[in-house]
Parts: sequence; C-alpha cells; structure tokens
Amino acid sequence: MAENFPRWDSADYLKTDEDMALYFEICTADDPGDGSLIRSALGAISRARGMTQLARDTGISRDGLYTALSAEGNPSFATILKVTRALGLALHGGPLAAADAKSNA
Repeated sequence: MAENFPRWDSADYLKTDEDMALYFEICTADDPGDGSLIRSALGAISRARGMTQLARDTGISRDGLYTALSAEGNPSFATILKVTRALGLALHGGPLAAADAKSNA
C-alpha cells in the first residue's frame, strides 16, 4: 500500500520577515551558480507573502511571476531586482570566502 504525503513547500514555514531574509541569504550563498536556488527561494518567499500583492507592487502579472519564479523559469535580472525590492530583500555583493573563491577559479 503506497503512502500519500502532502507536498512539502518551504513557503509554509516562512512566517516572519526575518525567516524570509535568512532563507534568501542561505539560498543565495548555496546557489550552484545557475540561479536556480535563488529563483526557488524568491518563489517560496513570494508565495508566503502573497503573489497578488507582489504582482501589484512589481507591475508584473501573477501568472508572469509564477512562470518566472518556477523551476522552469528564466527571469531577467530586472525581474529579480523588482521582486527582491518589492519583498524588502537586498541583493548585495561581497568577497567570496577563501574556499569558495578557489573552487570558482
């Protein structure tokens, strides 16, 4: 007999602004270099906050946001900036840790 499990969604566990910011920071640091983890994190945070309001704040349709932030999505950098700003998140640069710098060289 097969067991049925509900689909796990990280958005269900992002309750506070601090939760969302820390989740985004970790996903940004752990992204494999293709943006997939950042895109996934922004999708989860967007769902946790409310996609309808985010659509209003960014000027991007709900469907457009769902598509751009999906696993198959390929959002432009402008879209990423609009979404992060609307969510109150900061994209920031800094030096890579020594181990990261060596593995990326």
